[in-house]
Parts: sequence; structure tokens; C-alpha cells
Amino acid sequence: MIRHITSKTKVVTTLCCSLFIIFAGKSNAQTITGDSYRAYPPDDTTAEFKPHGKLWGITFGDFVDKTNADILNRGGGNQYTGVPANTSMFQFRRIYLGYNYEISKKFSAELVLSADNDYGPPFSATPGDLLANSKLGQYIKYANLRWKNIWKGSDLIIGQQNGPAYGKTVRDNQTPEEVWGYRSVERTVSDIYGTPCFDMGASIQSWFDAKGNYGYNIMVGNGTMAKPENDLYKWFYGCVYAKFLDKRIIVNLYQDYERLNWGVYTKGPNGPWYHDRNMTKLFVAYTTQKLTVGFEGFRNTIMGDLKVTGTDGNTYYRTSDAMAASFFVRGRILSDRSGNAKLGFFARFDNFDPTGNLNNVIDAPNVKNYIATTAPYDPTTKQQFVLLGLDYAPMKNVHFMPNMWVNTYTSSLAQNATNDALNPGVTGIKGTDVVWRLTFYYQYGK
Repeated sequence: MIRHITSKTKVVTTLCCSLFIIFAGKSNAQTITGDSYRAYPPDDTTAEFKPHGKLWGITFGDFVDKTNADILNRGGGNQYTGVPANTSMFQFRRIYLGYNYEISKKFSAELVLSADNDYGPPFSATPGDLLANSKLGQYIKYANLRWKNIWKGSDLIIGQQNGPAYGKTVRDNQTPEEVWGYRSVERTVSDIYGTPCFDMGASIQSWFDAKGNYGYNIMVGNGTMAKPENDLYKWFYGCVYAKFLDKRIIVNLYQDYERLNWGVYTKGPNGPWYHDRNMTKLFVAYTTQKLTVGFEGFRNTIMGDLKVTGTDGNTYYRTSDAMAASFFVRGRILSDRSGNAKLGFFARFDNFDPTGNLNNVIDAPNVKNYIATTAPYDPTTKQQFVLLGLDYAPMKNVHFMPNMWVNTYTSSLAQNATNDALNPGVTGIKGTDVVWRLTFYYQYGK
């Protein structure tokens, strides 16, 4: 059961919400209607408004053939960790059913049901999104109310919604997921490694100029995505972005912070356990109609995340420091007579290194063993991801994408190092998951 929120936490949350209001009141921008934007209308407009809504859906999945598997099943939350080699299957990886309703000129609502590919056993130790009868279940992904132009150039969103790090906002092409454009094939690198892509909370989306070239998005949420709050602490998110050269160059700087455990009693000489995480992330892209290249990199510092058992029998907590860099390119090969993409390509390379500060931890003379308390930040294993594919669109909103998905795992400890005993069976062993896929994607109502 959740304990009563401390007065200190209440004060911090209240101050942050107040800052949201202050900053939002200073912006000057536009409102959004559907998938495009226009200038905010004057408050005394006499144009007749009729409430209206739109039903829509998105589905994507694959035919999968896994030809090689890492024998240690590393990779944590990756799509194919634990799937045996020579497995082939048809699968849905996402099914959305959404409804957007324009209540008035000032208010709109969104509801999205989702079934995702967290299948559970036999390929995962958790039950995933499966029902008791092993059928794929749905859950509420988004349910929120948007108050448009609550202050000049600012929208307030309350409810379950996209977080500032990822999802499609009311302005196109300002977050990594939007610009990457192939969520149907793979998540962004920070999404893979556990930063919430949506959450229950309140946010302000604001724009500084009439063309939408500069803006920010700030949010306070539970940090539990679709699940109810389960601790005393809130997750604070924020990003600022800018677009240059007629929106060809996009720069997005993101920061988040959450306390995970705070002042928890720990046996040993170090006193209470103080455990938090904060991520700094930079996204830069150059995008045109025919070619887009991008970079997303983050540094995630998790204070007190490594639980160390000492040879003296005491428990110690040490800080981990993880970094990742993702490079991608996508482009157009052929267009149809209407100018829509008929055949395209995409490629991506990610390098994930969670080993920062690890040597300092394991080289200490008192260390017997250690584990990471925040999944998927196992500090022992480096990962490199490669994705290559083609995108064939026989018509708009229908895509078939043959692609190769490869993830390689490398121990961060030398094979014959003095610290081998800390990770028996892991040190020096490399492994690779290789998956060949034909991905299909379609959407309707948009």
C-alpha cells in the first residue's frame, strides 16, 4: 500500500506545477487542428462550432524467422530475447483502436486502446499482455483531455498521454520517434532502455513562435505508464526544441528525473539507501522529403543502482552510468504519380554502453558480487544493434517492410580478468540475436 506522501514531496510537486503555469503563460504560438496547425483564433470568434469525432486505428506485425540466438538470453526487454534459434512465427506487435473527439474549440479528448507484443511465456518470464486464457489482451494506452490555448500559445493535457521523450505531439517532427518514423519496425533507443514513452500525469505543450519552430514540452507523471502509482515519487520530464533552415534541421534537448527509493534502511555502514535516476538526451536530425538522417544520444545516471554484497556481509549501493548513441537514415527510392513514397529504405545503428563506473565498483577489495536493481541497465553487457530494411507502400498508409534485425552482446569484463569470479559464465562470451522479418503496417481513419 502506498504510504502518505511526505510534506517535502508535496512542496516539490506544487512548485513544479506552478513553474509549468508560469512558463506556459509566457509563450506565444498556435493551436492545432487534426494533423496540421493554424493560428490560435481570437476568443471572441463567432464561427459556429459543431462537436465531432474520428475513429482510427493502427496495426503492425511481422512474419519472423530467427536464425541465431544468444545462448545467455541477454537483452532484457528486447523484442526477441529468449526466443530460440530457428523459431518462425506470425505476430502482431501493436494494435491500436483510437477515438479523438473535438468537444469544443477549446477542448478535445483522446482515447486509445492498445494490444502490444509483450507476449510472456514461453519467451518471457513475465505474463506480458496475455489474458488468463493466453489470448492477447488490450489496455488503455491513452485517455486524456486537452485544453487548447489555456494561455497564449500553450495547451494543457491531463491524463494518460505521450511523454516528452517520444510520442507524436500536436506539432509534427519534433521528437525522435516522429522523425525516425519507423516505430513499426523498432522503438527508439531510449524507449528500448526503459524511459516511459507514455504516462499518467499533466503536461504543458507550448510554442514560442507562430510557425512552430521553437517550443517546449514539460510533464509531471507517475512514471508507471499504464499502471497505477506505486510509490511516493513523481517522474519529471521536459524537452525544448528548435527547427532551423525551413525546418530541415531539428534539435531537441530532453531531461528527466525520478526518485526510485529514498532513505530506505540498508544494513551496512553507509546508512539509508538513496536511489534516483536522471537522463540527459540530445536529438539532432536533418530531414527533407527524400532523405532524413538523425542522431539520438543519452546519458542515464542511476544513483545507488548497483547492489553490492561485500565480503564483510554488508550491502552497499553504488552509482551506475549508462550511455547510448543511435544513428539512423531513411530515404525515398521511388515515388508514385502523386508524389507519395512508393519505395524507400531505412537503416539504423545503436551502441549501448552501461559500464560507466563499473570498474571502480568491481575493483574495490570488499566486493563479493553485484546486481543492477533497475532493468534493463545490466552494467555487465554492452549491446550493438543493426537494422536494415526496405519500405514498399502500394498505397498511402499501407506498408510492407522486409528487414534484418541484429543485436550483439559483449561482456564488459575481460575474459581472463581478476574479476571473472563476479560473473561466472558471462565474462568474455559474445552472442548475437539475428532475426529476418517481413513487417506489415497499416492505418485507417487518419
